[in-house]
Amino acid sequence: MKRALLLKLREALASVLPITVIVLVISFTPLVTLEKKELVVFCYSAFFLIAGIALFNLGADLAMTPMGEHVGEGLTKSKKLGVLLAVCFIMGLFITIAEPDLSVLANQVSAVMNGTVLIVSVGIGVGFFLLIGVIKIVTKKELAPMLMFFYMIIFAAAALLLENGGGALLPLAFDSGGVTTGPITVPFIMALGVGIALTVGGRNANENSFGLISLCSVGPVIAVLVLSMTATGELTYKLPDYSIEANLGEGFIKVVLETMGDVAKSLALILVSFAVLQFTVLKLPKKKLLQILIGIVYTFVGLVIFLTSVAVGFMPVGFKLGQQLAESGNIGLVAFAFVIGMVVVLAEPAVHVLNKQVEDITGGTVTKREMMIALSVGVGLSVGLSVIRIIFGFSVLYYLIPGYLLSLGLSFFVPRLYTAIAFDSGGVASGPLTSSFILPLAAGACVVLQGEEQVLSFAFGVVAMVAMTPLIAIQVLGFRAVISDRVRRRIAMARILSADDAQIIYFD
Repeated sequence: MKRALLLKLREALASVLPITVIVLVISFTPLVTLEKKELVVFCYSAFFLIAGIALFNLGADLAMTPMGEHVGEGLTKSKKLGVLLAVCFIMGLFITIAEPDLSVLANQVSAVMNGTVLIVSVGIGVGFFLLIGVIKIVTKKELAPMLMFFYMIIFAAAALLLENGGGALLPLAFDSGGVTTGPITVPFIMALGVGIALTVGGRNANENSFGLISLCSVGPVIAVLVLSMTATGELTYKLPDYSIEANLGEGFIKVVLETMGDVAKSLALILVSFAVLQFTVLKLPKKKLLQILIGIVYTFVGLVIFLTSVAVGFMPVGFKLGQQLAESGNIGLVAFAFVIGMVVVLAEPAVHVLNKQVEDITGGTVTKREMMIALSVGVGLSVGLSVIRIIFGFSVLYYLIPGYLLSLGLSFFVPRLYTAIAFDSGGVASGPLTSSFILPLAAGACVVLQGEEQVLSFAFGVVAMVAMTPLIAIQVLGFRAVISDRVRRRIAMARILSADDAQIIYFD
């Protein structure tokens, strides 16, 4: 256990160190001026962030991933499709309702729509699309045509919303897709898909195991778009208090307690569902249950430390960086946004879970390093493009419609495994650090460039961009693999055809 923890600490250090160094370096330039208190709190937060990511990743290996695999495998082996679908829908609904980021989203739009209705509607959306994803795995259907159909529905609904004058809510609707696939749900849902796919079997079982995260990201977008069409009243957005003092002293205790409550609620719903299945279907040995319980403790402690560190140290610094870089000039702002986007994805805890599962499922064909490079470049581009949108003030649809058309078009030319991995990666990359560091960065820049009243229209949408660009980056990786394979075959064939006949040995 110690060796595993040390390995996770080393990985976490490599993830958090780049973003920490970049922020510290830029704070000593004329572009940004951070107070001594802000730098100290940021450095302490980075230290605890490393510990939180390491503990979370260890907990995911010990508990979240095995739980998902056992649930998927056990329910599939029972050959009761109705029970499997019902359990998946209920778990998708409950886990989403308990997702901390969704509550934050609901509070932002409470002026025009009921927060409880929003949370329950998004939960139903996730549960329904998780059910569709399980049906896809069981029936071994292709992912790309399903995604194309559902995204056409999304863009049709977006067009109707624009026609009704609800364009300000569009970025929020698309952000909801990335917000609801949080660090608790991603390892469990991905492992659930693996467990079901491997039990069902088939020639493409590994490829078939991906796609649940991408489908679960569709439900929230449709739910918020539909609710936005029925919204009444004037939408008012109040900028949160991003000052460093807001989360120190009594504020720090409040953040810790709220975070503990949110994480405990999320894990409790998964544990209760797993306990019911354990007594009725799974019946795992005590040794395995003990390992899962230890993993749950690691997951709980790691997530509390991670989310608290982000809220206390990274959110205020991100907002101030956005403000001061926007004041210093557009070129520096865009360049910094690109670089910081590339390194932020390294610190997303669920990304490491995804990369490990991809490498295991593909047998090393797609390595963790290749996945991380593709994700880093994709997220860097998305944050840079989001800042350009803030500077010029245009709709997020100018990015999303061509981006999704390109990514869906690429799905016809790359191996289906890459398409499935790519669409899952989009939901995973847009994790809590994106909403707690990149979004405040965008909000700070928007306050300076467009005014506080435009934050909802132009700063929001960055999560949707982070969720979209990895789709293209990873499929380009797959397209490159296809082209490379064809070139190698042509070279080999050319050598065979050009061989000297004199070198051929004939046997009588």
